[in-house]
Amino acid sequence: MTIKERLKALRVAMKSEGVDALIIPANDPHQSEYVAEHWKVRTYFSGFTGSAGLLVVLADYAALWTDSRYFLQAESELEGTGITLHKQKVQHAPEHVEWLCNTLPERATIGVEASLFSVQQIAYLKSHCSLKDIVIKDVERISSKVWENRPPLPDTIAYDYDVFYNGKSREEKLSQVRAEMKKRKVEHYFISGLDEIAWLLNIRAWDIDHTPVVLSYLLVSEEKATLFIRDYKVPEELKRKLKASGVSLKDYHAVGTALSVLPAKDTIFVDKNNFSWSFEPSLKADLIKGTSIIMPIMAIKNETEITHFRSVMVKDGIALTHFFNWLEKTVENRDLKETEVADKLIYFRSQQDLYKGESFPPIVGYQSNGAIVHYRAEEKTCATIKNEGMLLIDSGGQYLDGTTDITRTICFGTPTAQQKTHYTLVLKGNIALQTAHFPKGTTGVQLDVLARMNLWNAGLNYGHGTGHGVGFFLRVHEPPQGFAESTTTLRGSSPLKAGTVSSNEPGFYKTGAYGIRIENLMLCIPSPINKDFLAFDAITLFPIETELIDLSLMSKEEIAWLNQYHQRVYAALSPSLEGEEKAWLWNKCQAVGVE
Repeated sequence: MTIKERLKALRVAMKSEGVDALIIPANDPHQSEYVAEHWKVRTYFSGFTGSAGLLVVLADYAALWTDSRYFLQAESELEGTGITLHKQKVQHAPEHVEWLCNTLPERATIGVEASLFSVQQIAYLKSHCSLKDIVIKDVERISSKVWENRPPLPDTIAYDYDVFYNGKSREEKLSQVRAEMKKRKVEHYFISGLDEIAWLLNIRAWDIDHTPVVLSYLLVSEEKATLFIRDYKVPEELKRKLKASGVSLKDYHAVGTALSVLPAKDTIFVDKNNFSWSFEPSLKADLIKGTSIIMPIMAIKNETEITHFRSVMVKDGIALTHFFNWLEKTVENRDLKETEVADKLIYFRSQQDLYKGESFPPIVGYQSNGAIVHYRAEEKTCATIKNEGMLLIDSGGQYLDGTTDITRTICFGTPTAQQKTHYTLVLKGNIALQTAHFPKGTTGVQLDVLARMNLWNAGLNYGHGTGHGVGFFLRVHEPPQGFAESTTTLRGSSPLKAGTVSSNEPGFYKTGAYGIRIENLMLCIPSPINKDFLAFDAITLFPIETELIDLSLMSKEEIAWLNQYHQRVYAALSPSLEGEEKAWLWNKCQAVGVE
């Protein structure tokens, strides 16, 4: 069926359920950012493939909300569907709620599939709906009535993730979590976040593309823990190890029943941001809603993880050296499709030890495609790269010993003065954030301005956050910390802490022309200038393009930082290179602005 036909069939189902509007989010029952094919409901009914965005369907109108990273993509993918794009002013803000409540008449009914909404999301929705007596109705599986040949649930097999890499046993982690439970005076802690379960139990799988997690829930009690997972997904040896750690198994679909039989005298703690609304009505136990116990613990990497993070950056830098050397040589002789470049990048990473896949689909944006922030090249529609113009490449790898995420922008041929100005302003922002020293307790929204101030002074800006947390062989976008323009998200409101790893990725995008982004990962460390301050250490190791820099716009301090960074890069990568790749790296790491 076409998108219009799917929406028509969906409206028939909505009418039979007695709902005036249906909200379709992009997440799964675990509030995952990226989801398995089975839960790409919003994509099925809209055609929009971006990772962030929400669809609202009414009897005579359909609207999709997404943020500026996806405006160009959404306009293209929604064309001809009859769906109207509503441009979010603030990334991840629930701006659809106010619009929907203003649009619907009094005592209307909004349908939701309860499993796809957290108790926090429903509470926010109800707070607005109550003003007009609008009813929220659970219409679980309404999408399945319309979605023909819906993909099955993911079925990859879980495996034990060796403590050699992650540095802490599942027994130690469970003890740490139980200590926090004791502080909160709760008997049970229910965990929905797939990455949190994977971290806590030291297990991995590939139930979501690019993210090594397994479809499951976990109930941690004072003396035992229960993992809700389909039995065949856990090999016997892993079952034995989990049992030895006090973890028993129950079926994934038995989780609702298990929660409902917890006695009323017990207390159960949940993360209000990912505990499914579908579980709440049947609970007898006293429900304590808060924020994740695991998230802030997981965000601070231990010494083993930090050591591996540093070594994996060397491997990733070597792979990228092979790749960019190949790219620059090849484009001199023939044109290249964006998809061929993406495939070649994956190939060079795959040659590195312990590589398990990309941490997200590579973004290879040539010229105007680089201005589409989360662009993804498709074989039939991608651009052809010639030996002239700007190219933005944002990519990352999943290795057993760490996760990487890096963006570099290059130019074939001679860049224009305007391109060099824009690139230099972005670079200055990257360096300003990288070199900041700040008091403990400083949040992401306070630091975000450092990356933007040089662009702002030129009347320019970019429409996405400046950075996100990064997991260790887990989610490439890991909460809570990061850098954002508002406190709507955790990235803006969370304080930076020593041991966390975050991306630093300011950019500039000229619609219809080119995109620029420069991204390194940074480890938050104690500041050497004051024991009550923190700072950052750049752990990504790969040259930043210097041919695009207008040195007249750079300060002596910025030039010195860049030259020192390139010395580090060459010292780290060159011992593993030889011949033309080593010469290529030497050339890219030459000092600039030095007479």
